[in-house]
Amino acid sequence: MPSTKSLEKEKAYTRLLDAILRGDIGGDVPLAERRLAETLGIGRTPVREAIKDLVHEGVLETHPTRGTFVRRLSLRDVREIYQVRYAIEGLATFLAAERGPTPALSDYGPKFRATMAAPDISKVTQVYDHGVEFHLDIYKCADNHNLLEVYRPIRLRFRIALGLPRHHDPDRVFESVGEHLGILEAIEARDGELAQKLMCDHLHRGLEARTRLFRGQSNYAPLAVRIPLGNG
Repeated sequence: MPSTKSLEKEKAYTRLLDAILRGDIGGDVPLAERRLAETLGIGRTPVREAIKDLVHEGVLETHPTRGTFVRRLSLRDVREIYQVRYAIEGLATFLAAERGPTPALSDYGPKFRATMAAPDISKVTQVYDHGVEFHLDIYKCADNHNLLEVYRPIRLRFRIALGLPRHHDPDRVFESVGEHLGILEAIEARDGELAQKLMCDHLHRGLEARTRLFRGQSNYAPLAVRIPLGNG
């Protein structure tokens, strides 16, 4: 049974991370340990430990003379994250197709089809969140614990940097639903190569959209270079 100390640390970590994901903690203001403890209703020691864990995971960053902040990703950071995602998510999707879909993964089919039949712009954040969870469930379906452990910190950094509503491109969010459905159908058909290809194509389009958001140019030309998955 977990000790009270470990439970308090886990509670502090979860509450702090939730606050960051909601956008309650901005990147311009240093984290104040005492104020966070009061706001979260938890002691300063577990808050301090939670901050250390989030720094280690790359969610927060510490500047010796300025304090600890929510980490901001540059366009280069985003591209590098996508390069890693091409490799590990392509593999996870291939493995998921080999195993066949879990019930949790199959449950996305009706949701995706309903969204495509009647897109509702007021639900763009909810649709985005469903997509995020779909990617995570592909990893769970792949049933490779090491792959999932590699993905988790990358997923956290990506969600915090780009998962807030102000970073959503509604057209891209709804476009991705059809891509998710295609990936799911390939997994259900046990076609690993097609599922892997569709995932990499999906990620490539996502990188293009993120690049446009970063540069603030709706007509930015697609990236010429795609990171391929090696077969050898």
